[in-house]
Order: sequence, then structure tokens, then C-alpha cells
Amino acid sequence: MVSVLIIFLSTGCSNDSSGTSTQSKLPLLIISDVHFTPFYDTTIFDDLVNSPVEEWADLFESSTVTDLSSWGQETNYPLLKRALTAASRSVGEGQAVIFPGDILAHQFPETFFKLYGEEDYDALRSFVYKTVVFFATQVRERMGSVPVMFTLGNNDSYAGDYLLVPGGAFLADTAEAFYNTFLLGWADRKSYFSTYPAGGYFVAEPPGAKVLFVCVNSILFSNHRTEGCTDSTDNAATTQLAWLEKVLEKAYADQKKVFMVTHIPTGMSIYSTVQTYMDASGKISGADVFWKESCQNRFLEICRKYESVIEIIFSGHTHMDEYRLILDHDDEAYKPIMVTPAVSPQFGNNPAFKVLTLAGEDWEPLDYRSISCDLNLSSPDFSTYYVFSEAYSTEMPLEESLVDLFPKMKNNDSDRKNYARFYYSGHDDANIIDDTTWPAYWCGIGRMNRGEYIECVNGYR
Repeated sequence: MVSVLIIFLSTGCSNDSSGTSTQSKLPLLIISDVHFTPFYDTTIFDDLVNSPVEEWADLFESSTVTDLSSWGQETNYPLLKRALTAASRSVGEGQAVIFPGDILAHQFPETFFKLYGEEDYDALRSFVYKTVVFFATQVRERMGSVPVMFTLGNNDSYAGDYLLVPGGAFLADTAEAFYNTFLLGWADRKSYFSTYPAGGYFVAEPPGAKVLFVCVNSILFSNHRTEGCTDSTDNAATTQLAWLEKVLEKAYADQKKVFMVTHIPTGMSIYSTVQTYMDASGKISGADVFWKESCQNRFLEICRKYESVIEIIFSGHTHMDEYRLILDHDDEAYKPIMVTPAVSPQFGNNPAFKVLTLAGEDWEPLDYRSISCDLNLSSPDFSTYYVFSEAYSTEMPLEESLVDLFPKMKNNDSDRKNYARFYYSGHDDANIIDDTTWPAYWCGIGRMNRGEYIECVNGYR
């Protein structure tokens, strides 16, 4: 297969951010947390239920609702179409696209049953399946022959939020569709159909790629699930971690670099920590961790053991433009997780996605630009919001720049204000990051351990 040849928009990527101007540069599109809602126009709901998925696009096109979703709403079809069209212009000669999860809108089963009139789980299963297939097809129509490295979000299941069943019907039903439509078959079929139906994780190596894409299902590690990572042989989360260690061990032996894709990042749920545990002075009495600590501790041990092969980790979930440094050495944090903001504007953010610049020779991440849609405008559309190297005045490759930025932001008012402004992709009516809450957000970048995070926030100077 040959990568789709689309003119690469070079806006914001022409600067030599790493001193590698003689190297070819490739784009890597990351788009996350779409949370598509087929319920935005209830007048066509019955038609969607009764029609094959191949007719859904025509049904959405016939809708009288043509405005993009706004803040506090999930992604409707007009916003989905606008976002994917804009994203397709940034694919260029890239060999892959990354989607860190959450196809489905929040409260999907509840909304379906309310409109359907009864709790018919067979009808729900059919509708969910058609929705994810419709989304995957819409992505494929715009990404040409570029494979999409994906993972599942916490809403991507039949049962509801965080309720994906390992070895269950959703994984079984979607395995073939995602393999063919997202991955285009560019994963070892035997391996993929062994691990994805069992737990939603897999390895892929697209044609021309200089790295392995290791797609991890972090939903199994979530603090919202009852089970953690136990020593039981039938524990799905523990089984995945054992698989991950073997994959990284082989990558090390084969001298392969790894791009890891996961939905939920490690570390703190900063927003809920601020809302639940912070007093008026900015001190916190506790903290919410995204993952079960038994899972996070083991995951970080594995990453520390094989940190030399892990190039970067991609995630979503928070809906915000942020990053985290997951490992530490002599109290200095390193090894970044890049969190891509959401297309869905439900939590007050502007819709956005990111485009990395990779060194063509070895796929080293050099820089990125944020592409956002300012919903304040009378005719909102996606355009470059900022370029990382320009915003933070750096000429180093991306990993070094992110590591360097963390301590700098503590004393550099300009960098701090940029980070706070970019966090919501340009829209934050609540002004959630202020002088009082800033330590919680800053410490959340480089403190993965709950105790160390609380100490960092309360001891911030």
C-alpha cells in the first residue's frame, strides 16, 4: 500500500526546531476523543435505527441541524465532518494516523434507551455497532490508504462507561471491522486476533514505519473498575501487562523503537482532584489517580526497564492539551506522554487535534502544531492555533523540549500563561487554571505517585 498523497500543510512546521533541516520531515496526525453522538437530531433517530449503516451519511446530510456542536455538547455530524476533513489535510506523506480512543458519546446506552422507548439490549448492540462502523468508515474515507493506530476509550463498549468486558461481545464484534478499516490489515493477523478480542490491545507495524505501534487498553487499568492488577492468572489487566513486557522485551532485542498509544494517561485526575480535595488556599487533602495504583506501579516499572525503546506515549481522555512525564531519575522527570485535546467540546474546550513533525530518517519527534476550531467565531473552522517550538522558544527535539519545559514553567510567567491558555485549546470560561490551582496542574505534569503529587502541590513555592 502507498500512503495517500495529499499536500501537507506546512504552516508552523517550516522552522528548524531541532537543527535537522537537512532531514526529510513527516507529519503524524493525532486526533482523539471525538465522542460522536448520532442523537443530536432526534427527528432522524428512527431512520438511523431502521437503516443499514451504509445509508447513515445520507440521513445525516438530510438533517436540518447544520451548525457545529458548541461547548457543553458532544460531537455532531457537522463537527465530525469538519474535523475529519481538516485532519485529512494534515496527513500528507505520513505513514500513520493515531486515534487514542473514545468514539462514542457519553451516556450512550442511556440516551439510546430513552429515545428507543425501552431497554432493548439487542437493539442497543446493533446501534452501537453501526455507530462505530460509521465512524471508522468516515475516518477511512478521509485518510486514504494511511493506517490508523487506535485504542479504545472508556465509552467504547456495549455496556457503558468503563464497562468494557474482556473477551466480550464488543471486542468480538469490532475486531474484524477495526482490523480492516482502521489498520488496513497492517498488523500480524494471528497476533492481533489473539490479543484484541481478549482485551483490546495489539501491536502493529505499518509499511514504511520506523517504529512499532504498541496499542494498550488502559481502560482495564482504570480506577473506575473494581478489579486492579492482581496475581490471578485470569486477571485481564495483569495479563495485558505481562504481554506489554514481552512486546517491549522483543522490541529491545530487535532494536525497534516504540510509539505507545493508550487512552487514559498515568498520574492524577487533576480536575477532579482540584474540585474534590483543594481548599481556598490551594492546599489539597488527597488526590484522584486515573489508574489503579497496582496497575500504574507495574506499568511504570516495565516502562523504566525498557525506557530506551519507548520513544513517546500518546493518550487522550482528559479532553485537554497537556502532557505528562512518567519516569524520573535523580528527582528529574522525563519520558513524555503527549495528551491530545478532544474534538468534542463537551467540557468547555475548543475542538482540536495535533500534528507532530517527525524526522524522516528515524521518526524522532521534532515539534508539533495544535489545530483548533474557535467556536467563538461566526464561521468557525480549524486552523493552526500554536506551534510548540515557537510558543516556547525551543530548538531542541520534542522530548528534550518537554522535559526542559517542566521546571522552566515554575518560574517563567510567559510559559506558564501559554500552558494555561493552550490547555483548553483557546476557550476556558471557568478560568480553571489560576494562581491558586496552578500548582495542581504543574505538579500533575511530573508527579505520577499520589503521595509525591500531594507533597508537590502543598509544598509548591
